[in-house]
Amino acid sequence: MEANNIQPRFKDSAHFTHFWGKGNGKRLIEWTGAKVNFEKFDDYAPLFYQVDEVGDAVVRDLFLEKPFHEAMGTIEKYIRNGIPDSDNVPDSVQQLFSECQTVPNWVDQDLLKRGAEVCMKSGVDGLISLRDYSLMGGYDFAYLSNPLVFTNALQKGAIKRLKGTLEFWVEATRYDAMKVHAKGYEMAIKTRLIHSYARHKIVQNVPSWNTKEWGKPINLWDMTATSSGFSLVFLHGLHLLNHSITKDDELSVMHLWKYIGYLLGIPPQFLPNTLKEAVEQFYCWTSIQAPADKDSVRLAYSLLNETIENSILKYQFQRKFLRKLHNACCIHFLDTEVAKRLALNSKNGARWFPKSLRIKNKMQCFLVRHRIIKEKRQIAKGNRVHQKVLKDYRGINY
Repeated sequence: MEANNIQPRFKDSAHFTHFWGKGNGKRLIEWTGAKVNFEKFDDYAPLFYQVDEVGDAVVRDLFLEKPFHEAMGTIEKYIRNGIPDSDNVPDSVQQLFSECQTVPNWVDQDLLKRGAEVCMKSGVDGLISLRDYSLMGGYDFAYLSNPLVFTNALQKGAIKRLKGTLEFWVEATRYDAMKVHAKGYEMAIKTRLIHSYARHKIVQNVPSWNTKEWGKPINLWDMTATSSGFSLVFLHGLHLLNHSITKDDELSVMHLWKYIGYLLGIPPQFLPNTLKEAVEQFYCWTSIQAPADKDSVRLAYSLLNETIENSILKYQFQRKFLRKLHNACCIHFLDTEVAKRLALNSKNGARWFPKSLRIKNKMQCFLVRHRIIKEKRQIAKGNRVHQKVLKDYRGINY
């Protein structure tokens, strides 16, 4: 597929012009001071047809030779203990671990630590931002959602998908999580190979996949956009909930996700260092994305209904109330056109909830600024909240 054939084909479409002229894109520009244009479009465009070749080679050499759980068990053993000299290991596996175990010179351990602290101290609000802004907002980009559709994510339901995302995020954003052999490092490599395995299955089983229109499944440009969902959009969600985010906080979270993205197989030169760079790259990417379709609406509906289907809360009225709170947060984060495309209920009666979060966070920022509440206490409390929610999801039977 010729990369130079890719054009910003939706740049004059109503959904694109509204997003960047009046909607969430406009808010991102105003927040970051980004200068959006298509000057670097041709630099990013080839990524639409490029994938993680190393990860794909590992899948061919290892995962197609034995059952999935056995292959992943072998990878887990290598992650935790290294590759023993006695093992007959494929060259692709050797290359994967040689790359991942060599920490690049650009990685700043102090920034990784601070990035983890920013994520931990976000507490419940961080989880809300990820779920009701990053994940829900991502469904508005139809082509990005296609791999989920073609791997039967709708049939499997949102609980397993949300649990996997939560587990990855929590494990990857703790102290020292990305050190070689650590849990976050392990999650990144396993997620990388799951992406490659899913890509193989789509290519093998979905002859109708439209590569010219949608790019290769789970391509590198989509991966960079997804990474921005965990950094740029996550931080913007906290900003919209009145969290105080310093420039150092921004840079540290961007740096953390640059390194995580690198371990996921994304070339680091395409991963943004600042919020401004992330918005400018995101602008180019959205110009090749069609708006939400019927499958996007089904994914959004599935995510909202996840609270009804899971067993964390005992009573049905509790689950319905939580669904209403999440819907209210989605409406708070997403612009009106995105909410309409995803068929979200804009007349939800719980708009007081995000407003109350904003008031609470404004007061808390005041207390921290005047050293009435210590930041270390916030970090510890937020970490406990994240671990509790993760434990709850790990305990669900589905």
